Amino acid sequence: MKTSTVNDAPAVKAAQPRLAAWARRGLPVLAALALVGCASGPRSNPDDPFESYNRSMTRFNDDVDAAILKPVATAYVEVTPTPVRTGVSNFFGNLSDVWSFVNNLLQLRAEGTANSFMRVNVNTIFGLGGLLDVASELGIERSRQDFGLTLGRWGVDTGPYVVLPLLGPSTLRDAVALPLDVNGNLLRQVRPVSDRNSLYALRMVDTRANLLRAGSVIDNAALDKYSFTRDVYMQLRKGQSSEPLFKDDADRGANDGVLPPEPDR
Repeated sequence: MKTSTVNDAPAVKAAQPRLAAWARRGLPVLAALALVGCASGPRSNPDDPFESYNRSMTRFNDDVDAAILKPVATAYVEVTPTPVRTGVSNFFGNLSDVWSFVNNLLQLRAEGTANSFMRVNVNTIFGLGGLLDVASELGIERSRQDFGLTLGRWGVDTGPYVVLPLLGPSTLRDAVALPLDVNGNLLRQVRPVSDRNSLYALRMVDTRANLLRAGSVIDNAALDKYSFTRDVYMQLRKGQSSEPLFKDDADRGANDGVLPPEPDR
Protein backbone atom coordinates (compact mmCIF):
# COMPACT_ATOMS: atom_id res chain seq x y z
CA MET A 1 0.00 0.00 0.00
CA LYS A 2 1.24 3.48 -0.81
CA THR A 3 2.07 5.69 2.12
CA SER A 4 1.79 9.44 2.58
CA THR A 5 5.07 10.64 3.99
CA VAL A 6 7.30 13.50 3.07
CA ASN A 7 10.28 11.19 3.41
CA ASP A 8 9.57 9.58 0.03
CA ALA A 9 12.62 11.27 -1.53
CA PRO A 10 11.99 10.55 -5.25
CA ALA A 11 8.37 11.66 -5.03
CA VAL A 12 9.24 14.79 -3.08
CA LYS A 13 12.01 15.73 -5.52
CA ALA A 14 9.73 15.28 -8.53
CA ALA A 15 6.89 17.18 -6.87
CA GLN A 16 8.98 20.18 -5.87
CA PRO A 17 8.84 22.01 -9.24
CA ARG A 18 5.08 21.97 -9.11
CA LEU A 19 4.88 23.06 -5.50
CA ALA A 20 7.54 25.70 -6.09
CA ALA A 21 5.42 27.11 -8.89
CA TRP A 22 2.48 27.35 -6.49
CA ALA A 23 4.72 29.08 -4.00
CA ARG A 24 5.81 31.62 -6.61
CA ARG A 25 2.38 32.44 -7.96
CA GLY A 26 1.61 36.14 -8.09
CA LEU A 27 -0.98 36.33 -10.84
CA PRO A 28 -4.31 34.81 -11.82
CA VAL A 29 -2.41 33.04 -14.62
CA LEU A 30 -1.83 30.16 -12.22
CA ALA A 31 -5.56 29.65 -11.79
CA ALA A 32 -6.71 26.05 -11.44
CA LEU A 33 -3.24 24.59 -10.98
CA ALA A 34 -4.08 22.86 -7.70
CA LEU A 35 -4.12 19.13 -8.38
CA VAL A 36 -4.10 17.88 -4.83
CA GLY A 37 -6.54 15.02 -4.51
CA CYS A 38 -9.52 14.13 -2.42
CA ALA A 39 -8.42 12.23 0.65
CA SER A 40 -9.57 10.57 3.83
CA GLY A 41 -10.88 12.25 6.95
CA PRO A 42 -9.13 15.24 8.52
CA ARG A 43 -6.11 14.80 10.75
CA SER A 44 -4.84 17.14 13.38
CA ASN A 45 -1.94 19.23 12.10
CA PRO A 46 -0.65 22.42 13.74
CA ASP A 47 0.04 23.96 10.31
CA ASP A 48 -3.49 23.24 9.07
CA PRO A 49 -6.22 24.52 11.42
CA PHE A 50 -8.55 25.06 8.42
CA GLU A 51 -8.23 21.51 7.12
CA SER A 52 -11.94 20.91 6.57
CA TYR A 53 -12.24 24.02 4.40
CA ASN A 54 -8.93 23.34 2.67
CA ARG A 55 -9.95 19.83 1.64
CA SER A 56 -13.23 21.09 0.20
CA MET A 57 -11.44 23.82 -1.75
CA THR A 58 -8.90 21.28 -2.97
CA ARG A 59 -11.68 19.14 -4.42
CA PHE A 60 -13.13 22.19 -6.19
CA ASN A 61 -9.74 23.16 -7.63
CA ASP A 62 -9.12 19.59 -8.72
CA ASP A 63 -12.44 19.46 -10.59
CA VAL A 64 -11.76 22.77 -12.36
CA ASP A 65 -8.29 21.65 -13.40
CA ALA A 66 -9.45 18.28 -14.68
CA ALA A 67 -12.26 19.84 -16.70
CA ILE A 68 -10.41 22.80 -18.22
CA LEU A 69 -6.75 23.48 -17.67
CA LYS A 70 -5.15 20.05 -17.83
CA PRO A 71 -6.76 19.14 -21.19
CA VAL A 72 -5.75 22.51 -22.67
CA ALA A 73 -2.18 22.17 -21.37
CA THR A 74 -1.92 18.63 -22.73
CA ALA A 75 -3.05 19.78 -26.17
CA TYR A 76 -0.60 22.70 -26.01
CA VAL A 77 2.30 20.30 -25.41
CA GLU A 78 1.19 18.03 -28.24
CA VAL A 79 0.92 20.74 -30.91
CA THR A 80 3.63 23.22 -29.87
CA PRO A 81 7.30 22.48 -30.70
CA THR A 82 9.61 22.23 -27.70
CA PRO A 83 11.79 25.24 -28.72
CA VAL A 84 8.69 27.43 -28.90
CA ARG A 85 7.47 26.29 -25.48
CA THR A 86 10.93 26.89 -24.04
CA GLY A 87 10.94 30.42 -25.44
CA VAL A 88 7.53 31.13 -23.93
CA SER A 89 8.68 29.89 -20.51
CA ASN A 90 11.87 31.96 -20.75
CA PHE A 91 9.89 35.07 -21.63
CA PHE A 92 7.65 34.82 -18.58
CA GLY A 93 10.61 33.87 -16.41
CA ASN A 94 12.38 37.05 -17.48
CA LEU A 95 9.38 39.12 -16.44
CA SER A 96 9.29 37.41 -13.04
CA ASP A 97 12.98 38.21 -12.54
CA VAL A 98 12.05 41.90 -12.44
CA TRP A 99 9.81 41.36 -9.40
CA SER A 100 12.46 39.10 -7.87
CA PHE A 101 14.91 41.99 -8.22
CA VAL A 102 12.56 44.28 -6.28
CA ASN A 103 12.07 41.75 -3.49
CA ASN A 104 15.77 40.89 -3.26
CA LEU A 105 16.37 44.61 -2.84
CA LEU A 106 13.70 44.87 -0.14
CA GLN A 107 15.29 41.91 1.64
CA LEU A 108 18.74 43.57 1.55
CA ARG A 109 20.20 40.67 -0.42
CA ALA A 110 23.15 42.09 -2.32
CA GLU A 111 23.96 38.98 -4.33
CA GLY A 112 20.34 38.19 -5.19
CA THR A 113 19.71 41.80 -6.20
CA ALA A 114 22.78 41.88 -8.44
CA ASN A 115 21.97 38.53 -10.04
CA SER A 116 18.36 39.48 -10.76
CA PHE A 117 19.44 42.82 -12.21
CA MET A 118 22.02 41.18 -14.48
CA ARG A 119 19.64 38.41 -15.56
CA VAL A 120 16.96 40.87 -16.66
CA ASN A 121 19.40 43.02 -18.61
CA VAL A 122 21.33 40.17 -20.22
CA ASN A 123 18.23 38.22 -21.25
CA THR A 124 16.33 41.28 -22.43
CA ILE A 125 19.20 42.65 -24.52
CA PHE A 126 20.97 39.52 -25.73
CA GLY A 127 18.15 37.02 -25.34
CA LEU A 128 15.68 38.58 -27.78
CA GLY A 129 13.50 40.13 -25.10
CA GLY A 130 13.81 37.15 -22.81
CA LEU A 131 12.99 34.37 -25.29
CA LEU A 132 16.50 32.99 -24.75
CA ASP A 133 17.92 32.39 -21.28
CA VAL A 134 21.42 33.66 -21.99
CA ALA A 135 22.00 34.53 -18.33
CA SER A 136 21.76 30.91 -17.21
CA GLU A 137 24.22 29.91 -19.92
CA LEU A 138 26.60 32.50 -18.46
CA GLY A 139 26.17 31.08 -14.97
CA ILE A 140 24.09 33.94 -13.54
CA GLU A 141 21.86 32.18 -11.05
CA ARG A 142 18.18 33.01 -10.64
CA SER A 143 17.13 34.19 -7.17
CA ARG A 144 13.36 33.78 -7.09
CA GLN A 145 11.68 35.98 -4.51
CA ASP A 146 8.17 37.26 -3.84
CA PHE A 147 6.60 39.60 -1.33
CA GLY A 148 5.59 36.73 0.94
CA LEU A 149 9.26 35.82 1.32
CA THR A 150 10.06 39.49 1.84
CA LEU A 151 7.63 39.58 4.76
CA GLY A 152 9.31 36.45 6.10
CA ARG A 153 12.70 38.10 5.81
CA TRP A 154 11.40 40.89 8.05
CA GLY A 155 10.12 38.48 10.67
CA VAL A 156 6.57 37.58 9.60
CA ASP A 157 5.87 33.87 10.11
CA THR A 158 4.33 31.79 7.32
CA GLY A 159 1.15 31.27 9.29
CA PRO A 160 -1.24 28.35 8.70
CA TYR A 161 -1.72 26.47 5.45
CA VAL A 162 -4.52 27.78 3.25
CA VAL A 163 -5.89 26.53 -0.08
CA LEU A 164 -7.04 29.46 -2.21
CA PRO A 165 -9.88 29.18 -4.74
CA LEU A 166 -8.36 28.33 -8.14
CA LEU A 167 -4.86 29.30 -6.95
CA GLY A 168 -4.20 26.27 -4.79
CA PRO A 169 -1.75 25.88 -1.86
CA SER A 170 -0.71 28.99 0.04
CA THR A 171 -0.16 30.28 3.56
CA LEU A 172 -1.88 33.04 5.46
CA ARG A 173 1.18 35.28 5.07
CA ASP A 174 1.41 34.68 1.33
CA ALA A 175 -2.32 35.26 0.87
CA VAL A 176 -1.91 38.70 2.46
CA ALA A 177 1.07 39.39 0.19
CA LEU A 178 -0.71 38.20 -2.96
CA PRO A 179 -2.18 41.58 -4.05
CA LEU A 180 1.31 43.12 -4.12
CA ASP A 181 2.70 40.15 -6.04
CA VAL A 182 -0.10 40.51 -8.58
CA ASN A 183 0.51 44.22 -9.09
CA GLY A 184 4.28 43.83 -9.03
CA ASN A 185 4.39 41.62 -12.11
CA LEU A 186 5.00 43.53 -15.34
CA LEU A 187 2.14 41.73 -17.09
CA ARG A 188 -0.15 43.91 -15.03
CA GLN A 189 1.08 46.93 -16.98
CA VAL A 190 0.28 45.55 -20.44
CA ARG A 191 -2.31 47.49 -22.44
CA PRO A 192 -4.83 47.06 -23.92
CA VAL A 193 -6.52 44.77 -21.44
CA SER A 194 -7.30 42.23 -24.15
CA ASP A 195 -3.58 41.76 -24.82
CA ARG A 196 -2.86 41.47 -21.11
CA ASN A 197 -5.54 38.81 -20.67
CA SER A 198 -4.16 36.87 -23.62
CA LEU A 199 -0.72 36.86 -22.00
CA TYR A 200 -2.27 35.78 -18.70
CA ALA A 201 -3.95 32.87 -20.45
CA LEU A 202 -0.76 31.87 -22.26
CA ARG A 203 1.25 31.95 -19.04
CA MET A 204 -1.39 29.88 -17.27
CA VAL A 205 -1.28 27.21 -19.97
CA ASP A 206 2.52 27.31 -20.16
CA THR A 207 2.88 26.90 -16.40
CA ARG A 208 0.39 24.04 -16.31
CA ALA A 209 2.12 22.33 -19.22
CA ASN A 210 5.44 22.45 -17.38
CA LEU A 211 3.82 20.70 -14.42
CA LEU A 212 2.14 17.81 -16.21
CA ARG A 213 4.78 15.26 -15.25
CA ALA A 214 5.02 16.49 -11.66
CA GLY A 215 1.25 16.22 -11.38
CA SER A 216 1.37 12.56 -12.36
CA VAL A 217 4.05 11.93 -9.74
CA ILE A 218 1.93 13.53 -7.02
CA ASP A 219 -1.11 11.53 -8.10
CA ASN A 220 0.85 8.30 -7.64
CA ALA A 221 3.02 9.31 -4.69
CA ALA A 222 0.66 8.99 -1.76
CA LEU A 223 -2.63 7.54 -0.62
CA ASP A 224 -3.60 10.86 0.94
CA LYS A 225 -2.53 13.35 -1.71
CA TYR A 226 -3.89 16.28 0.26
CA SER A 227 -1.64 15.62 3.26
CA PHE A 228 1.32 14.83 1.02
CA THR A 229 0.95 18.09 -0.91
CA ARG A 230 0.40 20.15 2.22
CA ASP A 231 3.41 18.74 4.07
CA VAL A 232 5.79 19.07 1.12
CA TYR A 233 4.51 22.55 0.31
CA MET A 234 4.94 23.80 3.87
CA GLN A 235 8.44 22.31 4.07
CA LEU A 236 9.34 23.92 0.75
CA ARG A 237 7.95 27.32 1.70
CA LYS A 238 9.62 27.34 5.10
CA GLY A 239 12.85 26.24 3.45
CA GLN A 240 12.65 29.20 1.07
CA SER A 241 12.32 31.59 4.01
CA SER A 242 15.70 32.54 5.38
CA GLU A 243 16.49 33.66 8.90
CA PRO A 244 14.79 37.00 9.66
CA LEU A 245 16.95 40.11 9.67
CA PHE A 246 15.97 40.79 13.26
CA LYS A 247 15.29 38.23 15.96
CA ASP A 248 13.35 38.76 19.16
CA ASP A 249 14.96 37.85 22.44
CA ALA A 250 12.50 34.97 22.67
CA ASP A 251 13.98 33.54 19.48
CA ARG A 252 17.48 33.51 20.88
CA GLY A 253 18.94 30.64 22.81
CA ALA A 254 18.46 30.66 26.56
CA ASN A 255 22.20 31.15 27.12
CA ASP A 256 22.90 33.59 24.27
CA GLY A 257 25.12 36.38 25.56
CA VAL A 258 25.45 34.78 29.01
CA LEU A 259 28.87 33.87 30.31
CA PRO A 260 29.18 30.25 31.44
CA PRO A 261 29.57 29.68 35.18
CA GLU A 262 33.07 29.35 36.50
CA PRO A 263 34.10 25.77 37.16
CA ASP A 264 34.19 24.52 40.74
CA ARG A 265 37.58 24.80 42.34
